[in-house]
Amino acid sequence: MRPIGFSTGALAYSDYRQGLSMMRAHHLQAVELSALRVNELVPLLNDLDSLELRQFSYVSIHAPSEFSAAQEPAIRDLLMSQLHRGWPIVIHPDTIHNFELWRDFGPLLAIENMDKRKPIGRTAQELASIFQKLPEATLCFDIGHARQVDPTMTESYLILRQFGPRLRQVHVSEVNTRSKHDVLSYASILAFQEVADLIPLEVPLILETPLIESEMQSEIEKVDSALPVEPNVAVAS
Repeated sequence: MRPIGFSTGALAYSDYRQGLSMMRAHHLQAVELSALRVNELVPLLNDLDSLELRQFSYVSIHAPSEFSAAQEPAIRDLLMSQLHRGWPIVIHPDTIHNFELWRDFGPLLAIENMDKRKPIGRTAQELASIFQKLPEATLCFDIGHARQVDPTMTESYLILRQFGPRLRQVHVSEVNTRSKHDVLSYASILAFQEVADLIPLEVPLILETPLIESEMQSEIEKVDSALPVEPNVAVAS
């Protein structure tokens, strides 16, 4: 089984303690601490030392998904103060106004590929231009975004083939036509299987599907089918 967990924001909107509690009950190994809104970042960072994270072999932080150029230096400094933990910082490339500010993060900065609404970071070609500006950065591959941009999974294949050595973690969900995260459908499971062998077994899977606790195990089982440890695993109907 691949290392698997959830984004705290998917399980409990703005309540990372509740999200962590739900994950601990399922004995998951990976977690992404979500601060998707600017006003969530300082409370999360202030609480890090008091959070119960011992069961997680992999921890990352998701930076706010929208901030202004004026806010950028302060957000960068707040996140920079946490680099001593060795946790990846996931960031949307369209939030970056000044790439120079982020170079010192090195490989702990994980660039996420974007959905079709965004102006950059959607394709392998667009990601290449970002990695030219941030040559040490790594990749948070959002397989749902990639499938939404190109349902044939060709773009997913190109991203993973070109940037596989940079792969830090994988976001897993179905991304619908409104660019919202959703539970996996049969079609998305089959699509994700097409590129599963390009994702190393040690790379953590972070589910972004919004769920209640009673639905967590069912979704984990879907993800196991979508990105199996062994190829050609049959999908339960």
